[in-house]
Amino acid sequence: MYERFYNLRERPFSLTPDPDYLYPSRVHKEALSYLRYGIEGHAGFIVITGEIGSGKTTLLQTGLRSLDHQTSVSRIVNTMLDARELLEAVMLDFGLEPSNQQSKPVLLRDLARYLVDQRGMGRLALLVIDEAQNLSLAALEEIRMLSNLETEKSKLIQIALIGQPNLRDLLQRPELEQLRQRVTVSYHLNGLDSIETAAYVNHRLRRAAIGAPLEFSRDVCDLIHLHSDGIPRKINVIADAVLLFGYGEEQRAISVDLTQEAIDELETTGVLQPNDRTRATRQTAETPTPRFATASQEFAIASQEEELRAREARIAERERQLAEQQRVINEEYRLLKLHTERIATEPPLHGEWAWPPAPPSGSGHSITRPQPEAASQPLASAPPAPPPQQRIVMPKRESPVVVADTVTRDSLWNRFRRTLFGESKPVFED
Repeated sequence: MYERFYNLRERPFSLTPDPDYLYPSRVHKEALSYLRYGIEGHAGFIVITGEIGSGKTTLLQTGLRSLDHQTSVSRIVNTMLDARELLEAVMLDFGLEPSNQQSKPVLLRDLARYLVDQRGMGRLALLVIDEAQNLSLAALEEIRMLSNLETEKSKLIQIALIGQPNLRDLLQRPELEQLRQRVTVSYHLNGLDSIETAAYVNHRLRRAAIGAPLEFSRDVCDLIHLHSDGIPRKINVIADAVLLFGYGEEQRAISVDLTQEAIDELETTGVLQPNDRTRATRQTAETPTPRFATASQEFAIASQEEELRAREARIAERERQLAEQQRVINEEYRLLKLHTERIATEPPLHGEWAWPPAPPSGSGHSITRPQPEAASQPLASAPPAPPPQQRIVMPKRESPVVVADTVTRDSLWNRFRRTLFGESKPVFED
């Protein structure tokens, strides 16, 4: 109907499960990996559940399509059967011809022979039961008994149960404890989030486009996600209605107002049921604001406002502290960088204050200390001046060093020693 108007090859949001339109979301890729692992790894029972319209059937068809030709598949879609009817349905789907005159032990014998022949030819037998939540307790127990058909090495038949969330509740019943213990692979399909919903919608539009694909904006996709809970079937229903409304109003660009109009029509006709979030949003919008509030309500509102202001003050104080810490760190980094650059650019020390002192030429590595001065030398005489070609660079110190005082103290001490011990006693330096 609207395909030519939007340059589409076919309806992109058809409710028929089509593996070509499967969007590889995170949950669907994980579920498909679990399904393949259970089948290829010859695990026990495989249980995959999900909400109505979450894409279980499409996922199952995609998984079965990827199987090789060495797998014999029996797929049961009608599960309103008793134990014997279920056994006959499994045999018919495997290509066997059960008879009403045959007893149940004969049917089991024929099925066992078929499975043994398949294993002898190197083929895998797979039983897939869709809508397994409708099975009776007797039918589920019959399925468990089928899993007992095995060789010394492995099972003769692999069983996968696909159903709605209440299948998990059914398996938790005490009567099915033995079946529950044989479940080795289990996964639950959740709905898509808002980002995945937008990717899902535009993925299907690109798959069905002939030329330049139509694209829904993020606001439109967020509105669709709000009313669909991320369930693919609900997304398809809403998106298909939006395209139909756009075609009726000749709007090639899909707007939010057009999307809301289509959703309102679906909810009015009962095709789409409002979820909890949309229902709460509407109740909030439709509830009139009271003109006068009671004293208790005013006190509660004032308390909430006071708590909100206190919380904002704490957040502001914390931000101020973090800013101050960041400023201090930046200043320390700047000073450290300046100090490093100063050390790299200052010339090295020479002469008397250089360390380690340079050894005199021609004397190896020994360092000769200056001899004490004679008694006749003036007390306040200064040390000999350094050679003119050397440049003395004084290091930066907190207090200056007076060389003349040291020399004076050395001269007085030497004179005192000579007075006590005479000239025959040696004079030692400090």
